[in-house]
Amino acid sequence: MEGYKPRIADQLLADLLDACGCVLLEGSKWCGKTTTAEQLAKSVAYMADPEEGPRNVQYAQSTPKFLLQGETPRLIDEWQVVPTLWDAIRGEVDHRRALGQFIITGSAVPADKKKIVHTGTGRIAPLVMRPMSLWESGESSGEVSLAELFNNPEQLIAESKIDIEELAYLVCRGGWPMATMTPNRKAALKQAKIYYDGVVGSGNGEDSDISRADGVRRDPERVKRLMRSLSRHQGTSASHDTIYQDMANNDDSTLNRDTISSYIAALKLIFVVEDMTAWNPALRSKTAIRTSDTRYFVDPSIAVAALRVGPQDLINDLATFGLFFETMAVRDLRVYTDALDGNVYHYRDRNELECDAVIHLENGKYGLVEIKLGGTDNIEKGATTLKQLAGKIDTTKMPAPSFMMVLIGVGKYAYRRDDGVYVVPIGCLKP
Repeated sequence: MEGYKPRIADQLLADLLDACGCVLLEGSKWCGKTTTAEQLAKSVAYMADPEEGPRNVQYAQSTPKFLLQGETPRLIDEWQVVPTLWDAIRGEVDHRRALGQFIITGSAVPADKKKIVHTGTGRIAPLVMRPMSLWESGESSGEVSLAELFNNPEQLIAESKIDIEELAYLVCRGGWPMATMTPNRKAALKQAKIYYDGVVGSGNGEDSDISRADGVRRDPERVKRLMRSLSRHQGTSASHDTIYQDMANNDDSTLNRDTISSYIAALKLIFVVEDMTAWNPALRSKTAIRTSDTRYFVDPSIAVAALRVGPQDLINDLATFGLFFETMAVRDLRVYTDALDGNVYHYRDRNELECDAVIHLENGKYGLVEIKLGGTDNIEKGATTLKQLAGKIDTTKMPAPSFMMVLIGVGKYAYRRDDGVYVVPIGCLKP
């Protein structure tokens, strides 16, 4: 496809098609799911297309087997429009007894799960896709491989070309594929705002993505207040009570914690919010580990759009810039870690020792990561935190960390410190 930028998900999707009958490719709108799926699909049925959609929906409701006919892998785009397709696809996979039959994409979890009878286990494999990382969009040189850090290299040789002005722009632009291909920077920045407006909606809220998530009409102004609150709490474990206090001063008496919970749940259904779960290592001491999830948007540009700020605003407010950069760094680490068959967690204990990201692979290896905007003092603080946490881990019960890394936004070179901690600019990193 002309203009297609290769994605890390390309190989992940191909591998899953070799392993099962159907792959569920899901994630936020505009993150590139359909385009990526089209690279491997041999035939397509679009469920939400203005021209083809109504006809295909009718087929799906009346004779789903007819819709599933076509050269394989066959792509069913936005399958959740007709949730009963799930069981039809599962049954067809069983009947054909062949691998790589279908790719189904979805930008929302079906509102009515009661229409789905079977789980799809063993037949339908999930694959989550996120907005583009800096390596996928071409801004990272990719000279430092996350995979290679697990081999503990003695030195790093890499240079980042991203300065503070460029980093502020990239945070505000986000990883939306079309935005990364738009040479007009002013136009590229507008795409995140358009995405945000679509989530929030207008008027009575019927046209919003958040209302379509589960069929519950939601007040756009209340959604805006919620998303502004979530923006201010990126990278924290802010409770529903904290968010309630943020919103209560500008909301009516009907607002309560259950309402906030339902709104956040709806944002998760449409892949706007992706919180990070806690890591539970074996420790030498009996220090209690805090298990609350850490709050993140799936892309930093959503927070930028919610607060209606721009690149220069971030440069003028480095504290906010640091929060939003952390969201970008977590996005990229998640994308890269997917390629390594791992997961990203956070750590925080009752003594307030906190680690921004723990990359844990299926083979048991793990790396500790602190995320800092930049600056010598901040790098030193990050390195100190990493060494403190590493010193708490009981290495008689689990291995020592494979690496410790301070991931920075602003900094020219990647290097290994004398204490073994790596300092890596995000503009050098790849899977």
